[in-house]
Amino acid sequence: MYENLSFPREPKHPAGRPVLEPGKHPDLTPDSLWFTHDPAIYHDPVSGNYYVYGTGADALRSKDLISWERMGKVIEGVPDEAFAHVGTQNIWAPDIVKVGNEYRLYCSNSSFGVQQSCIFLAVADNAEGPFVPRGIVVKTDNTCIVNAIDANIIEDNETGQQYMVYGSFWDGIRILKLNKETGLAGEEGLGECIAHRPLWCDGAIEGPYIIYNPDTEYYYLFVSYGSLNSDYNIRVGRSKSVTGPYLDHNNRAMTDLDDFDNTVGYMIACGYGFHEGQQYMGPGHNSVLRDFDNEWYLVHHIRPKEFKRGDISTMHVRKILWSEDGWPLASPEVYSGEKLQPLKEEDIVGKYERIRLTPTVPQGVQTSITMELRPDFTASMGISIHAQWKMVDEYTIALTYANTTETYKVIPCWDYELWKPTLAITGKDDKGICLWGKKYE
Repeated sequence: MYENLSFPREPKHPAGRPVLEPGKHPDLTPDSLWFTHDPAIYHDPVSGNYYVYGTGADALRSKDLISWERMGKVIEGVPDEAFAHVGTQNIWAPDIVKVGNEYRLYCSNSSFGVQQSCIFLAVADNAEGPFVPRGIVVKTDNTCIVNAIDANIIEDNETGQQYMVYGSFWDGIRILKLNKETGLAGEEGLGECIAHRPLWCDGAIEGPYIIYNPDTEYYYLFVSYGSLNSDYNIRVGRSKSVTGPYLDHNNRAMTDLDDFDNTVGYMIACGYGFHEGQQYMGPGHNSVLRDFDNEWYLVHHIRPKEFKRGDISTMHVRKILWSEDGWPLASPEVYSGEKLQPLKEEDIVGKYERIRLTPTVPQGVQTSITMELRPDFTASMGISIHAQWKMVDEYTIALTYANTTETYKVIPCWDYELWKPTLAITGKDDKGICLWGKKYE
């Protein structure tokens, strides 16, 4: 079996392995991904290195998105104007963009739970810094309806106009024009709202990230819903225009305030657990990389299910595949070098663990049920669902039952829970509910 497939090798660095001994954390070695929060991914065309910039202005460096080394801080402190406004040296959630020969790092300066915040720009002539503050892009206080944190920079694919998307809680996510020459604000005010949640959940939305996919000709807005300490999850909307409106899989606007059941937004990742190994909660504040070879990756922080306030977070990198109708699908396993490969029916047959990423409240941790795909193209899920399955193409399978069709991409991967190679499946049903799984037998 699998004579036609190439599986990723066993990862060399156990620090990247998400399986923990109960009640213990791995040592913070130089290649540790622990204590990585709000990660912003960047592939530098000059050095060829991958970089991640996180809260604290800490940076990581990699050659392959698998093995990482910690570089330390790339900026020493906030500018005087920011400190005078906010009163702290906190540096949160950087994002980076290269304009000409200049590297621009956009950083938040804030304290937890307050609107006395600002986003400032620091610049360098290389991706490793040191970055020198240039000025304030936007600032807010308790009289404002939005919070100036969590910057991400996106450029209009047609006009070249740069925008900064930002915001957290209160009045949601805003998009503001930038002056491309200076990197600072290009218009007065706070920009326009492009995503908002209802009052019943305290407007719990933050960590915006927009990326353009030239294959689908859509802009995709990724945001984090919920509480960092419990039910954080990643939602997506898309638009033909960088300024929106952003709609989810069911054509509901990401500004829909009538979201009484927490179903607005295409949920691509949430807390999860397979039968064995570490269960996780709170994936969020993601970034997205479209690499030079048109491969896609989702980068986010996450915490063990047993998380208690003050515990550490870690970084996960996941492969992104794309559905036939143009929606991102995240791998259920941490990236280990996997690529799509042609599969045969006999490769697919077997027993799987399947997780349905249900977006309704309460969010919590979604756990797996058993799914079996048989040689006669019948299938079962749990104890009550009987289905039919087929291969749609050499990378894709479809399961049909009742009035539902689930479509999955299948990819050879490394199983981080069982520590062995296997097949991962990632897909969605025709109602826009994402599904994860992996083969175990």
